[in-house]
Amino acid sequence: MTTTDTTTLNATPPIKSAGSVAHHEGTPVALFQRVQQQFERAAEMLDLAPEVRKILARPACEISVTFPVRMDDGRFETFTGYRVQHNNALGPFKGGIRYHPDVSIDEVRALAAWMTTKCALVDIPFGGAKGGVQFDPSELSRPELERLTRRFIYALGNNIGPDYDVPAPDVGTDARTMAWIVDTYAATLPPQDRHRALAVVTGKPVSAGGSVGREKATGQGVVDLIALWAKDNNVSLSDLSYTVQGFGKVGFWAAHTLNKLGATLIAVEDITGAVRSTEGLNADALAEHVRQTGGVSGFPGAEAISHTEFFEVTADVFIPAAMENQVTAETAGLLNVRLVAEGANGPTTPEGDAVLRERGIEVLPDILCNAGGVIVSYFEWVQNRGGASWDAAEIDRRLQEILASAYQRVMSVSETKGVDRRTAAYAVALSRLEQVYEERGIFP
Repeated sequence: MTTTDTTTLNATPPIKSAGSVAHHEGTPVALFQRVQQQFERAAEMLDLAPEVRKILARPACEISVTFPVRMDDGRFETFTGYRVQHNNALGPFKGGIRYHPDVSIDEVRALAAWMTTKCALVDIPFGGAKGGVQFDPSELSRPELERLTRRFIYALGNNIGPDYDVPAPDVGTDARTMAWIVDTYAATLPPQDRHRALAVVTGKPVSAGGSVGREKATGQGVVDLIALWAKDNNVSLSDLSYTVQGFGKVGFWAAHTLNKLGATLIAVEDITGAVRSTEGLNADALAEHVRQTGGVSGFPGAEAISHTEFFEVTADVFIPAAMENQVTAETAGLLNVRLVAEGANGPTTPEGDAVLRERGIEVLPDILCNAGGVIVSYFEWVQNRGGASWDAAEIDRRLQEILASAYQRVMSVSETKGVDRRTAAYAVALSRLEQVYEERGIFP
């Protein structure tokens, strides 16, 4: 590492609240504190072993790096990035890299812990991690983004690797970002080892070693779980109406897939505003509008509505697919839906959860509902390591099988223990982690 990099382990810079689509209700509880509360609720129900509670209460490792990047005009700017590795009892650390102005160590801690529980819940051999750099990617050119990405990965050094910590795309990053990471990481290895660099990240372009189905995986998983819920409630997907908050990768692919199945998209909100059409919005046309204009606002043939009006729209399903802390006590009280299917991480505050329970609105919790992305990331990692290639039908089949199994485990615990589905999901995940510690013991 060069002397211009500053690397700190277990650093704790000032905590900031996480970002959102556009709105917050007061000062939210720090995200990692919320995760700990969710852990504790499930742990109390399980009477989880005290040593496992202590291990999961803190990340295994936190890395903070400050590094320089040359801008297009020749000047240099410094950026701060984080990588939090929460737990790897089940396998290599796994989690996305986020580029966003509101990235903070608290947010990254929470997201890493959520990833631990998500992987344990769906029973794939990964642990939980997350990374991020605090800046607005829309303000940098493509060459600047590439230099920043390469410099960040170089600064992380051997804190990532195919058998140790495997990043993936997240908010503000994409398949192209992952290709830059592979190339940079490969350049740090001896020539005879560079073939294994392909598995250092998932979410790569298919032409660069990625897996078919990875781009749509999280949105596809949301739809698969809505379909399971619909079957349990004797509802046809073609009769469903739904709303989506956030129209990035997750929101678009969920909407695109649901529209193909005959469901009706009534309203969408993003950072630019909200639009509604009682006749239904065309997800593909809306995506093209977003690509050209930067947001859903002004979509032809749709009615512009306020943030409050968006939450008040009557529909069967609401899919929050934006940032954290969107379903608050206030917005949960406005919803006119039967189901909240959480495509985002941490979209519902504890106060919002309480209101949803009081109003009888069902929830597919985030660690279950948005797990499609990490599941297909696992498929990509397996294919890279084994030199295999699976087709789209095989990916979709395997994804549906894993999600259906996890869904049934959550529903079983929820019904037998009489707890909400979020607590049930955490209980399933913590039971899996407790099992591995009981079987392997804790060194020394």
